[in-house]
Amino acid sequence: MLPSNSSLSRSSSALLCSASISTQRLRFLPITSIMQRRSVRVAVIGAGPAGLVAARELRREGHAPVVFDRAAAVGGTWIYGADADAGSLYASLRTNLPREVMGFLDFPCAAGPGSVDPRRYPAHQEVLRYVDDFARRFDLHRLVRLRTEVIAVRREHHDVVQDQAIVSWKVRWRTLGSNDNDKEKEEVFDAVVVCNGHYTEPRVADIPGVDAWPGKQMHSRSYRVPDPFVDQVVVIIGAKNSGGDISRELASVAKEVHMANRSAPAATCEKLPGYHNLWLRSMVERAEEDGSVVFRDGSSIKADVIIHCTGYKYSFPFLGDDSTITVDDNRIHPLYKHVFPPQLAPHLSFIGLPFKVIPFPLCQLQSNWDAGALSGRIQLPTEEEMMQDVQALYTELEAIGWPKRHTHCLKYNQFEYDDWLAEQCGHAKVEEWRKEMYDAASKKKVDCPETYREEWDDHHLLEQAYQDFQKYL
Repeated sequence: MLPSNSSLSRSSSALLCSASISTQRLRFLPITSIMQRRSVRVAVIGAGPAGLVAARELRREGHAPVVFDRAAAVGGTWIYGADADAGSLYASLRTNLPREVMGFLDFPCAAGPGSVDPRRYPAHQEVLRYVDDFARRFDLHRLVRLRTEVIAVRREHHDVVQDQAIVSWKVRWRTLGSNDNDKEKEEVFDAVVVCNGHYTEPRVADIPGVDAWPGKQMHSRSYRVPDPFVDQVVVIIGAKNSGGDISRELASVAKEVHMANRSAPAATCEKLPGYHNLWLRSMVERAEEDGSVVFRDGSSIKADVIIHCTGYKYSFPFLGDDSTITVDDNRIHPLYKHVFPPQLAPHLSFIGLPFKVIPFPLCQLQSNWDAGALSGRIQLPTEEEMMQDVQALYTELEAIGWPKRHTHCLKYNQFEYDDWLAEQCGHAKVEEWRKEMYDAASKKKVDCPETYREEWDDHHLLEQAYQDFQKYL
């Protein structure tokens, strides 16, 4: 749940949106064809929020989804594991979005009798409870095969009939933790929906000299609690959500914490208010064999640990070349509207790839669009038209200097994207109170990073939200 910096208004995203949210609309089939909708068998990879809402929308559309997940429970990235290799959450993690904003559009994330943390910015345990409640409310658990790892997805058949791709997929999988866990099995599906998230494969900073540096390195994905860092000097690479949270938590036990911000001017070296041992620094220039870490301003410190709070890379180890997509500098190419590879649409799709967004509503709208395209209720553009849209997006991003690695970042245009999806699906647009609350929360987070979770002034929006929730609660 990563809120973006909303210092730029939504209107400032017009250029960025012009290609990714094109004026071209999907062609809907005539009413007479509704009775001829297709029902297909779909493999959904991942039982986190994206996979669960995809399964719900697919089943609502008349399809037969089967959900695969390696974990022992539903929840995806919201499952906490104390072991450094289990999941990506740290013990103290709380959302950086208010709960009213983050829930699915028709299943509010409201505090209730079953809540384990009723705060507006709840701990990760409350989000997991909410996701599990969603699965129970819509009877999704019976669709999920837990402790099941998808090993490979390969194209079984591919044909084109009347300009439409006809594809089937062979999915190879195995059950984990059983006596025959080495035994692989195969099934054929008409479509595959990839919902494996993007908080698994760490992305680390490239620091000259770090290979010879004698200290310890780790990624925030392996961080759980501050106890191991007592009296140590810690360098945090990254000053965004996890970097800020972990730096402040470590300051309570560490000797010194130095948070390096890639965007900070080279001369930056300032002690943060309220702390005696927490500094904001410019980016790390290099690391040296004597244990020194040198910053861009030329200053250096002897550090014990470097923690990379530098995000993640997209990874789809189960897909082969026949998926037609490649990942280059975190750009997944080619994807129409961040969902469909044009050559294989709609029989291969990706749900939940965009970042710097409110993910649950976005996943719901993407899933509805995907399900409608598979049934024939919504007719996608031709492969050529989709590829033209992809290239137009790249041209726009290059024109504004947007890095390739941010191709799927919807920091300034998520609501235009959401509303475009809603229009194609015949769904109501995202509520205005949700948009305004998101912008207000994002601004509060920048202005008051220490207190934004406990102090807010959007009570009028809260009232609107809970009035809206009454039709679902």
